Amino acid sequence: MAKRSSLSIRIVEGKNLPAKDITGSSDPYCIVKVDNEPIIRTATVWKTLCPFWGEEYQVHLPPTFHAVAFYVMDEDALSRDDVIGKVCLTRDTLAAHPKGFSGWAHLTEVDPDEEVQGEIHLRLEVVPGPRARRLRCSVLEARDLAPKDRNGASDPFVRVRYNGQTQETSIVKKSCYPRWNETFEFELEEGATEPLCVAAWDWDLVSRNDFLGKVIFNVQRLWATQQEEGWFRLQPDQSKSRRGEGSLGSLQLEVRLRDETVLPSGCYQPLVRLLCCEVKLGTQGPGQLIPLIEETTSTECRQDVATNLLKLFLGQGLAKDFLDLLFQLELGRTSEANTLFRSNSLASKSMESFLKVAGMRYLHGVLGPIIDRVFEEKKYVELDPSKVEVKDVGCSGLHRPQTEAEVLEQSAQTLRTHLGALLSALSRSVRACPAVVRATFRQLFRRVRERFPSAQHENVPFIAVTSFLCLRFFSPAIMAPKLFHLRERHADARTSRTLLLLAKAVQNVGNMDTPASRAKEAWMEPLQPTVRQGVAQLKDFITKLVDIEEKEELDLQRALSLQAPPVKEGPLFIHRTKGKGHLMSSFKKLHFSLTTEALSFAKTPSSKKSALVKLANIRAAEKVEEKSFGSSHVMQVIYEDDAGTPQTVYLQCKCVNELNQWLSALRKVSINNPGLLGSYHPGVFRGDKWSCCHQKDKSDLGCDKTRSRVTLQEWNDPLDHDLEAQLIYRHLLGVEAALREKHRELSAATGAGSVRTGPGEASEDPLAQLLQVLQDLQEAHSSSPAGSRPSGPNRPLALQT
Repeated sequence: MAKRSSLSIRIVEGKNLPAKDITGSSDPYCIVKVDNEPIIRTATVWKTLCPFWGEEYQVHLPPTFHAVAFYVMDEDALSRDDVIGKVCLTRDTLAAHPKGFSGWAHLTEVDPDEEVQGEIHLRLEVVPGPRARRLRCSVLEARDLAPKDRNGASDPFVRVRYNGQTQETSIVKKSCYPRWNETFEFELEEGATEPLCVAAWDWDLVSRNDFLGKVIFNVQRLWATQQEEGWFRLQPDQSKSRRGEGSLGSLQLEVRLRDETVLPSGCYQPLVRLLCCEVKLGTQGPGQLIPLIEETTSTECRQDVATNLLKLFLGQGLAKDFLDLLFQLELGRTSEANTLFRSNSLASKSMESFLKVAGMRYLHGVLGPIIDRVFEEKKYVELDPSKVEVKDVGCSGLHRPQTEAEVLEQSAQTLRTHLGALLSALSRSVRACPAVVRATFRQLFRRVRERFPSAQHENVPFIAVTSFLCLRFFSPAIMAPKLFHLRERHADARTSRTLLLLAKAVQNVGNMDTPASRAKEAWMEPLQPTVRQGVAQLKDFITKLVDIEEKEELDLQRALSLQAPPVKEGPLFIHRTKGKGHLMSSFKKLHFSLTTEALSFAKTPSSKKSALVKLANIRAAEKVEEKSFGSSHVMQVIYEDDAGTPQTVYLQCKCVNELNQWLSALRKVSINNPGLLGSYHPGVFRGDKWSCCHQKDKSDLGCDKTRSRVTLQEWNDPLDHDLEAQLIYRHLLGVEAALREKHRELSAATGAGSVRTGPGEASEDPLAQLLQVLQDLQEAHSSSPAGSRPSGPNRPLALQT
């Protein structure tokens, strides 16, 4: 049994941001921090005060996190990026919105005294004294303090204040992980109500000291316990008045916290077996459950339900059968061929999820080179005469302004080139298409042809395939390549227009160049020869795609399984510490590949790879302090070599997103390794001590806790069968009342009995069985150990300020 928390985050857009550049504009991007640790960076949207991002992320993290903050920044090429403002959502705020927080939030000013992080280790005791009892406060150590100095560290000391008296610890230079082991005593007066304040500060020689956080204790509670020791989270100073809300602009967000207690696998087997049985029987069986799930699922959560079901059946090897059942159900209620799969039905949403889960690598292979070329060329492209801006085009080869007709012709030629290249790449990709995707499209093609067999509907089976492949997969990826991981940045306005026109052309090809699609935008006419040729190419491609034999498909699937794709790959800089100083030139650029067996490297992507770390030997993957190498994007992989000796390799990434993606991938593939570390050193051992905590023992256990559970969800993640089953159970529990009402209606119509007639006697009615399974799972959750949020035995003593 495990408690899991996840944050679904969608950063939509900003508005009315203040201008930070001399041009009267800004170049905004967002940084997302969970408990002050950067997890996500959006792309920059250039020269705007109303940016649109539309970026979605899912973060898995321990249930002990406190807050998620969204910082809006202005990117500067020559100086440090400016902070525009932030939105902070506490865990309690998110928990109060079960369906998620959604809407506009005003940006607030970023006050350095509120930007605190880390924890402090204290021991508090009430001890006898010569005249009265005394309060003894031992300041032991702190971890993960905010770096306030340019060197990426702080010079922390602690100030303890009680009853008008103040005492201070010594200063620990250049450390965010200081150890003091100093004790202070204060005289206690019985009945006194003044709290004890323990505040951490960063000492500065020239300027004022920087505030690092504080903890306030109720001394009266300490009288009862006499002694307490533990780690306490540092709190910000929120006594200052804030700048008026709204003056810094607003941010539109969608954030949902999901806490799940995942039971042992055996608890979910009845639910999984019941759903799988329904899918295997298809329309030949009772056929109640899948249609009922669709009927009782609201539009707003249909995508989540479709994704969860799809992943569950993928894990059971029944994805094709599940989608086939949905195809038959939709075909059964569709009378007009031109409306087929045009609604946001469970079939449409499930196919969208299926293509993203099973076909994303295929999409990258076909579409990636074309998208890269569009971004690199940055050509002005426009077909709509009403939108042509000749002044934006530049001069022709004769150094004269181009005419509108020349612009339109040149634009058409550019689009014809891109469209032709895309269709050619698609035509050559039959064998590259994943076997399970090919099998699903073949089944869809056959079902539609059986439903609409007449000659007038000859193109309907092809359009059914292209409605998903082109309209719901390729076209959205062309319009927003950043959201499909094809590019790291959003397109600028010129490139975005080119992509939009190319996506429209692909949609026209996908619609089989029908008169209705041509009539919408007559100015697309210059592309018609390429579109018509593309229709023929696409039909030939689909014919080959769905013509594969079952045996050939199995052989292809086995061949592909022998060549398991890497979990993560890309260029990184490798470094091994030597000497006392950090040398940026000592980083060496290599191409790394992470598989389910090892982390390997090579000089180039095509070179022979050498294993660096065996997967089974990884003990932790964590970030490294910025001061260690002069970069905030360095990670360390702690592992054991073949002799069992602990080793560490340091790898530098180019940005915070790449850093967290690599950390996430490494943590996922090694999560079940024996001997995972609970603590680590975020610094390096240089000379004779650790740079983080200054300890001289190289084998010291570590001054910070590892974060092995903090991961980002990605399209190529391994399936988590128990979690998917739990999420499906959670959804069905939410619509249980509707399911029971439906069962009563069916029982009244057929004269069937109740859900369970006696001890151990299960009804053969699938819906009745489902209701009983839900009841059993509810009882299993009720009898599981209470999953209150871990807070430590010391939490009641500290007052939250």
